[in-house]
Amino acid sequence: MQTSNSTPANDRRSQGKVIVLTGPSGVGKGTLVQILLQRHRELYLSVSATTRSPRPGEIDGKHYYFVSRSDFEAMIVSNHLLEWTEFAGNYYGTPRLPIEQKIAEGKIVLLEIELEGANQIRTSLPDALRIFILPPSFSVLEKRLRDRAQDSPSAIHRRLQRAQIEIDAAKEFDIQITNDDLETALHLLEAALFN
Repeated sequence: MQTSNSTPANDRRSQGKVIVLTGPSGVGKGTLVQILLQRHRELYLSVSATTRSPRPGEIDGKHYYFVSRSDFEAMIVSNHLLEWTEFAGNYYGTPRLPIEQKIAEGKIVLLEIELEGANQIRTSLPDALRIFILPPSFSVLEKRLRDRAQDSPSAIHRRLQRAQIEIDAAKEFDIQITNDDLETALHLLEAALFN
């Protein structure tokens, strides 16, 4: 009888990893993530910390960890964040401890974050798989943003300017997936996550 101290390759606990998803606003990241979470209960979606106030219906610990500015700054100083940024006067970031715990449990952790945060993750978690979600074209992205009817024309203009910068950075990511057809994009994402 042969014995071994190594963990079997098919042991789920040995497969903990981090997947970073980014792409421009309106590309469909949120929709893709929601469907992935419904289809694959073993996935864990990272919850970000923020200093902004909760919006109606948002729950602390589910949508965000809502923290004070001083607490967030203490998290920065103590290296308790994998990535962070300041946007529109508020801090946003990914707490390190819950991610490390889920990796240790063998979970696949999804981080749906902006380009700046994705670039910081490359330094803090170099083994993370970084996936960029692309629109089929810039004009399709613009139409999606306008059809959402969530932003003013000036806000859409700003989002499109930022989108061009983000799309230009897509080649720096491990995988690029074009969200033209939702099911096709989902199959490509699942292949990246589970292979």
